[in-house]
Amino acid sequence: MNTEKQDIVITREYNYPVELVWKAWTDPTLVMKWWGPTDYTSPRCEIDFREGGKYVFCMRAPDMHGGMESYSAGVYKKIVPLERLEFNSYLSDQDGNAIDPVQAGVQADFPRNIEFVIEFIAKGERTVLKITESGWTEGEMLKYAILGMKQSLEKLADKMIEIN
Repeated sequence: MNTEKQDIVITREYNYPVELVWKAWTDPTLVMKWWGPTDYTSPRCEIDFREGGKYVFCMRAPDMHGGMESYSAGVYKKIVPLERLEFNSYLSDQDGNAIDPVQAGVQADFPRNIEFVIEFIAKGERTVLKITESGWTEGEMLKYAILGMKQSLEKLADKMIEIN
């Protein structure tokens, strides 16, 4: 298995002002509307939105995939309002305690820790969202991470009308 670390960079443009896109990422009731790939739901989201604050996101698989709930958590490291979020992310139990990805039933190429930088770039009444994830290695989980994030961002685009 290749253990060389690499970044994922995903960019998406929204037809909404940066204030709304920022709110969609920082308000737990709004995150629950779009977090997770197609057909997945987010029944629980807790955010202590401050530098040093923790978040816990729950993602529920559709019934056709067993309906299992999984959790991710992390700590906000840097918050520049309406411009930038920096945080880490790891698989967790429902209380936000880190768990080993393999013990959680995930493939061995899933990182124990992922560093995120989310950039919110205002373009008038539009927003460019640039997501950089660091800590991935080449493998199946990398492909699923890219697909999952792209699907989540598509759901966000679909839900923006409700958020607005």
